[in-house]
Amino acid sequence: MEELNVNLAGVRTGPLTAGERVTLTDPKGRRHSVLLRAGATFHTSRGGIGHDELIGGPDGNVVTSTGGVAYVAFRPLLEEFTVTMPREAAVIYPKDAAQILVQTDIFPGARVLEAGVGSGALSLHLLRAIGPSGVLYSYERRADFAAVAKQNVERFIGGEHPAWQLRIGDLAADIGPEPVDRVILDMLAPWECIDAVAGVLQGGGMLCCYVATTTQMGRTMDTIRAHGGFTEPAASELTARGWHAEGLAIRPGHSTTGHTGFLIFTRRLAPGVTAPLRRRRPAPGAYGPDYTGPRPPGVEVPVAVSADESPQEQS
Repeated sequence: MEELNVNLAGVRTGPLTAGERVTLTDPKGRRHSVLLRAGATFHTSRGGIGHDELIGGPDGNVVTSTGGVAYVAFRPLLEEFTVTMPREAAVIYPKDAAQILVQTDIFPGARVLEAGVGSGALSLHLLRAIGPSGVLYSYERRADFAAVAKQNVERFIGGEHPAWQLRIGDLAADIGPEPVDRVILDMLAPWECIDAVAGVLQGGGMLCCYVATTTQMGRTMDTIRAHGGFTEPAASELTARGWHAEGLAIRPGHSTTGHTGFLIFTRRLAPGVTAPLRRRRPAPGAYGPDYTGPRPPGVEVPVAVSADESPQEQS
């Protein structure tokens, strides 16, 4: 198989070559990811397509299977690659990755810390955004996940990325001393790492936590508040709905990309600076006797009342 040259953006132009991946789309919109090899054939239920018909041809070509079905052939966009690449762990989907890059203000040359690499989808987006002048410190606890992520990144760009440092280990225990501008945590318990990342995240830097459940979201946000060195965290979730438009038939599409995760964003204050006490009126019982998590500054621990104590005795 032909070796591909390293392209840090993962964007290639010119004729299609052996060794690169293309996306074939049939008339019903179904997509197939194919790795081109000289002399090989891609088999479908409507006949085969010879790879040699694609190799040397233009990006955006149309090829016909032996059964007479036309397929559009394109090099995959990064968005397509991240949702079709091999995976061992769930990926951060494009709708969330786009929000993370914009909301955390990732820029060329940024020093970014990422924990919970998974299969490398977000790593690819971050590496493209920071470029060769930046650095991405990626932490992953599981070596098998890290191996898949490394393979996916190198497959997309054609080799190793000079700005990427992939580290195997637990972030809370193994975090490096390097100062960073941005931190993205995609893990089961990000609240356990708030103190660790606060020590390396520079003043004005952004922290994003990606969690799956409301319980994780609440625990993470209260831990950030209790730390005192961050702005008030904000949480959101994104849904994406397609639309159908043909002539006078204009309506929402039948499918919607719904809940994938919650995004939490906050900004690091300067070292030694504590966030001003926030005026808050929590719902009754929000931090009542049954609450056992971290308490934000100004939220008092309620006094336990014995079962035989009357309201008059309390006053």
